[in-house]
Amino acid sequence: MDARSLLADVAGFGPFFTLGSGSGERPLADAELVRDRIERVRGALRCAERVAASLAFQGFAAQLASAPYAAAVVHGAVPALGPATVWWTRAGDGGWTPRTNGTAVVGVDELPALLDGLLAPLVGAVRAQVPVAERLLWGNAASTVAAAKRLLVVQRPAAAGRAAEVAEAVLAHGRFAGTGELLPPRDPDLVWTFRRRSCCLYYRVPGGGLCDDCVRLPPPRSGPQGAATARQGSGLPDP
Repeated sequence: MDARSLLADVAGFGPFFTLGSGSGERPLADAELVRDRIERVRGALRCAERVAASLAFQGFAAQLASAPYAAAVVHGAVPALGPATVWWTRAGDGGWTPRTNGTAVVGVDELPALLDGLLAPLVGAVRAQVPVAERLLWGNAASTVAAAKRLLVVQRPAAAGRAAEVAEAVLAHGRFAGTGELLPPRDPDLVWTFRRRSCCLYYRVPGGGLCDDCVRLPPPRSGPQGAATARQGSGLPDP
């Protein structure tokens, strides 16, 4: 299968797994687009700019990481996405959706480095707009990988082992490493549940709260600490 076929197939898992084919209107880390997304989030949630920047990036990461991750799990191949081949185009609701004009495919072992390289320019673009901690943003990226695992496994329980293996490889790689730990699974997770070592700041949104994987949640009261832990520790982001 080429990249277009892979992406068309995994789009069936849901909107976060939809990454279209063809060229778009704006390059991957376009400054104006990043500013537009941050302002849209800030206006919709009535939150501080730093909170909006964090949550805007989390949306970017989910849109970019979920489809190649699912392709790796389900098909054992990954669309060769990169900053030069991924574009954004306006959606019907005024937001932005990703597209790729690449057709090449690489092996599953390339996924961790591919996602690291794909998201790094957006981390830089967001931080150029708003002074938000780099480690916080990579924690957001790791959280989206764990969320993609959860969503995929809910629909394909038989793929739980493979889904956990692929996600674990990503979470141990490069700038993902150290962003969280793997704990015994909580429903609907299978194999393990991810707990991050930073906070996305959603609790600062009016009416917001803590995400299921937030470092601010009380730790489990009993039981082992999980099958694996990330290598490098990280505390809460600067207030």
